[in-house]
Amino acid sequence: MSNEQFIAAEGCNLRVRVEGPQDAPALVFSNSLGTTLEMWDAQAAKFSKDFRVVRYDTRGHGGSVVSPGAYSFDLLGADVIAILDALKIERAHFCGISMGGFIGLWLGVNAASRVRSIAVCNSAAKIGTADGWNTRSAMVREKGVAAMRELADSSPSRWFTEAFIAAQPAVVQRSQSWIANVDPQGYAGCCDALAGADLRDRIASITTPTLIVAGSADPVTTVADGQFMQQHIPGAQLAEVPASHLSNLEAPQAFDNALSQFLRA
Repeated sequence: MSNEQFIAAEGCNLRVRVEGPQDAPALVFSNSLGTTLEMWDAQAAKFSKDFRVVRYDTRGHGGSVVSPGAYSFDLLGADVIAILDALKIERAHFCGISMGGFIGLWLGVNAASRVRSIAVCNSAAKIGTADGWNTRSAMVREKGVAAMRELADSSPSRWFTEAFIAAQPAVVQRSQSWIANVDPQGYAGCCDALAGADLRDRIASITTPTLIVAGSADPVTTVADGQFMQQHIPGAQLAEVPASHLSNLEAPQAFDNALSQFLRA
C-alpha cells in the first residue's frame, strides 16, 4: 500500500509518502541536500516488503513547505517527530543520507526514545565549514534560480565517481533535475542549518544502535568522517561501499545489503 500525504509540522506542510504493511516496523528515509524523496525509490521498493517505509521531502525541498529564513537541525529534527506523531508511530528505524544522516545523529542525541536504530550514510558529525555553507547560502539567496542551475551543473562531481557519471548518465541527469528544481530559499535555509551544525562533542551520548555507511570515494563526507563517528558512538558499525556521496544511487546493492544486515540484527 502506498499513499502520499501532507503532514503539518510547526503549522507547515511536509510532503510524505508511506509504503508497505501498516503493521510492520516503521523505517524512515531522509534525503540529502538538494534532492527529494524520489532519491529513495529503489530502497522503498525493496524495504517496503518488510517495513512500513516513510519517505519525506525535507523542509525547503520538493513538495514540502519552503518556510522563510534560516533553518536549524532542531527544526529539521522536530519535523521528523511531527511526521511520526501524525502517523501514530511511536518508534522508527531511521536512515538518512548526508544532511538526512545528520538529522539521524540529531535524533540519536535529542530524541532517542523515538528511534529504534539510525543509519547515518555519507554524513559526518560536522559537514563542511561554516564559511563554506554561509557563502553558498548567500549566493543562492542572491542569484536565486540561476544559482540552483549552477549547482545542478556542478553536482555530479560532488555526488558521483567519474566512472559512474560516464556509465549511468540517466541517473545523473535525474539527480541534477532534483537540485535544479529546489526552491532557492529552502536550499539556503538548509545551508544555514548545516553552517551551525556540529555534534562532534555530543555523539558519544548516542545509545541507539547505529550504522555508519561511508562511500570509499566520497569527497564530501569521507571515510575518515565515518571512522570518527564509529569511534565516538558506542557500538556503532561502519560499512564502506564503493561509491561517492550518493551511495544509495551509485552502489544500491552494497548499500541495501549493509542496511538489510543491520536492520535484521
